[in-house]
Amino acid sequence: MSYTLTDTERNAALQLNADYRYEHFVSKLVEHGELYVLTDEHGVMMLTTDDEDCIPVWPHPEYAQAWAHGDWEACQPQAVTLKVWLERWIDGMEEDELCVAVFPTPDQEGIVVEPRELADAIAKKQAKRQG
Repeated sequence: MSYTLTDTERNAALQLNADYRYEHFVSKLVEHGELYVLTDEHGVMMLTTDDEDCIPVWPHPEYAQAWAHGDWEACQPQAVTLKVWLERWIDGMEEDELCVAVFPTPDQEGIVVEPRELADAIAKKQAKRQG
């Protein structure tokens, strides 16, 4: 279940540059325990950049839905729990040589990282919260 996203918070997050959106994403993921991908009848949607194939992820379904336009308008946000992300998705993405596009917006690309790099950032944030 996603958290309540106010207009103020949404607008502020969308104004952040990619680096700050990455940090925002990791914080929200650790705080709420889920992230969102876009899916259609064929499965999870992927992006192709110049160098990598990526799965875009967002901290809230409204961000994902806002991104789903044009070729992606049939897509729906789907929640993935942090536990499932870490236990299944990270290894699977590495095996398939996929990267993660973290929190792209309609106007800006997200930061593209290796799955393990995102897992490490999550672990650091979890340790900081527990510390």
